[in-house]
Order: sequence, then structure tokens, then C-alpha cells
Amino acid sequence: MAKIRLVFGIVSILLSISASQAQTSQPDGGGIRKGNLPLTWNTGGPKCMEMPEWQVHEYNPDLFILRQSGCTDFEKPFLYLLFGKNRALLLDTGSRNGNLVPALQHTIHQWLLRNNRATISLVVAHSHSHSDHTAGDAELKALKDPAISIDFVPATVEATKKFYGITNWPADHGSVDLGDRMIDVIAIPGHDVVSVALYDRQTAILFTGDSLYPGRIYIRDFPAFVASNSRLVDFTEGKLVAHILGCHIEESRTPYVDYPVGTIYQPDEHELALSRGALLEMQATLQNLNGTPKRIALRDFSLWPTGPAFRSSDESQKFKETQDYQRKHMWDQTQP
Repeated sequence: MAKIRLVFGIVSILLSISASQAQTSQPDGGGIRKGNLPLTWNTGGPKCMEMPEWQVHEYNPDLFILRQSGCTDFEKPFLYLLFGKNRALLLDTGSRNGNLVPALQHTIHQWLLRNNRATISLVVAHSHSHSDHTAGDAELKALKDPAISIDFVPATVEATKKFYGITNWPADHGSVDLGDRMIDVIAIPGHDVVSVALYDRQTAILFTGDSLYPGRIYIRDFPAFVASNSRLVDFTEGKLVAHILGCHIEESRTPYVDYPVGTIYQPDEHELALSRGALLEMQATLQNLNGTPKRIALRDFSLWPTGPAFRSSDESQKFKETQDYQRKHMWDQTQP
């Protein structure tokens, strides 16, 4: 109980400090460009015959969120498409069986039509290198569309450093200007060696990839992850953060309860957005672990270190059971 009280005490202090530093003079949005998030997202049912491969949501006229259907792959990742005056940026290319190009082309062509444009340059970059975020790379590289010219950034440390102008990885920050739209880039290895977070100054959204989202935060390099979270806390200090948007939802709306790994249909899933308070909660929890990796379920996400010490045959069996059940019922999904 003493440790629990310590954690919540630290979180309360950090939240108080944050509130005093990221304020606006009036409740008028602080000059950031507004947008909206849906109350619910498509997941993987209840009837996969009726589900589109991608759900496209317009946050605002220059920011689109694409979510892959769980009917195509249980990972159900989110992709982000941001438009500036000179070029657009696509963050990630989706998971297996995504068939991204038709939905992406349609969205870009509609944006061009609305903005009386004939062409645009598209930067294709990644939040990190794992296959559920890079599976569509080959499809994008093969795209032949006279309206879309692609600048592809491989999901490697060297390519990422070069494109964003990061001299000293991971300590330095980088950036990319899309044309009157500056995106800051923070190196955050730990989940993956090439993990990055993007901060869009226009909307004050922090895109955190798989390093923070409502679900299991898989930590492969614990010391690196701790240092990366501290860099994110430091970077965001004094900045407005409208939302923290990661690449998955695995948590349910019930606090401390997630969906089993492999779930394709999540009818009562957590909202996508988190706040900067989640970063501070994560920092306090990591500090309290004193360098010893441990799996901990928090209200809206879980710390999930990986490696031999954490491997369990029960997890593999649960994944198989979840996949078998939901694939069997994907045409008329019911709760197990």
C-alpha cells in the first residue's frame, strides 16, 4: 500500500506541475487548430461482410485518421495522414492484409479536389519498424499515380535520422516542415530501436506510435524506454497537448481491463486519445520500479516488458483460443 500511495502521490504532484505550465489565458483553444474524434471506431465486426477494410475519419480538413479493420488483421492499427501546403505525411502503412492503397488514394484525391490541387508529394514515414506498421510499404512503393509523388523513408535509424535532421540519436530532436505545418520529431527507442514520436504544432497532437496508447505497452529495452519516456515528458513540458494518439486500442472501457491478444472484435473498447497525464503516470510508475522491469496494469494502459523472464505458454494458448473463436464467428460476431 505504501508503494501505491507513493505512485499516486508522485502522479498528483506531476499533474499539478503540468497544469501550471501548459495553460492558455482564455478557454478559446489556445490558438491550436481544432478537430474532432469519433465516439467509437470500427473494430472487426460484428459482421465482417459489412466491414470496410479501412475506416477513414476526418479529424479536420487537413488531418485524417485511418484504421485498419480487425477483419483483415487483429492488430487493427491506426495510421495518420497530415497535409501541409507543400506536401503530406503518412505515418505508417498498416498491418498484414491491409490493402491500404485504395482507401489512401481516395482520401488524397478527395483532398486534392477540395483544395483545387492537381498533385501533391507524399512522405511515407513510420512510427517504428514492426511489421504491423510497415506491411503496406511494398504496396506504397509500387503505387503509380500521377497525382501522388512518394518520398519513402525506410523504418531504420539511419534513414530516420537523415530525413528528420536528427544529429545525435536519440538525444536530439528533429523536424519536418510540410509547408506552414511544422512537425517536431522525438526519438523514443525502447519499444523498438527506431521508435519516434511526432508533435504536430498545428493541432498540438502528440503521436506516440506503440510507446503509449490504451493497451499493452510492450517494452523490449527497459532502460531505453525509461529514458525515452522522460524525453517525452521534458519535450512536452509547457506545451499544449490536445491529445496523445497512439497506433492501437487494446484496452476496454472498464478500467484496468484489456482485450485478450488476438481480439478482432472490440465492441466496448477504450477511446483512442490519452492526455499528457498518461505520460506523467507512466513516468512515475517507471521511476518507482527503480530499474527492475515489471508488468503493471494501470487504469488506461499496461506496462508490458518482454523477454525470456516474461514468456508464458498460457499467453500463446490464450491467443490461439481468441483467434480461433473470433475467426469462426467473424461473419456474425458474438461475445465468447
